Amino acid sequence: MNLEITETLSATEEYVALRVTAGLSAKSLEAAKIGLPNSLYMVCIRDNTKLVGMGRVVGDGACNFEIVDVAVDPAYQGQGLGKQVMHHIDRYLQRTVLEGSYVSMIADEPSFYEKLGYRLTAPRSEGMTKKFLPQSPHT
Repeated sequence: MNLEITETLSATEEYVALRVTAGLSAKSLEAAKIGLPNSLYMVCIRDNTKLVGMGRVVGDGACNFEIVDVAVDPAYQGQGLGKQVMHHIDRYLQRTVLEGSYVSMIADEPSFYEKLGYRLTAPRSEGMTKKFLPQSPHT
């Protein structure tokens, strides 16, 4: 293994593929082409040229930051790569957040993030979501 960590955007195709490989929900190439360049921060781990781990921060860059797309290829899990992704994200946030900034995430594996110092907000607050369907261009 020849692992390299970079703080750069991934290609849209590999981003979409790694999300599915890692068990996250699928994203369209169209959404990724728009979303990735609007990231505040992204960290990628590659084995040679193959994307095997990633994580992003999105938001407005001052008041709100959201950690998203933390994913590691299952063939590479158990080697501390998720912790390395989060270490880079935490380092970015530490140098970027301002007094009163809010950092949030939807955690599929809360115990992983709790070991890194993140805390559940319940019962004070609960995460919520609402599904919107794409509009037809003729609507």
